[in-house]
Amino acid sequence: MVREKVCTGCKRFIEGNICPACKNTKLTRNWQGSAVIIDPESEIAESLGVKAPGRYAISVSKS
Repeated sequence: MVREKVCTGCKRFIEGNICPACKNTKLTRNWQGSAVIIDPESEIAESLGVKAPGRYAISVSKS
């Protein structure tokens, strides 16, 4: 099973080689957990540091 790529900057799941949200090119497949944020003003979004709706990893290893 191939794990999805996650941006190491904003923790957003992405399909290409550059994050469309923060323009970061540093990606990883080493992540744990995921959350779908619908309301970026929710407590969960705030605790994750998320400012926009989308699917995000809970924990990301930058290596």
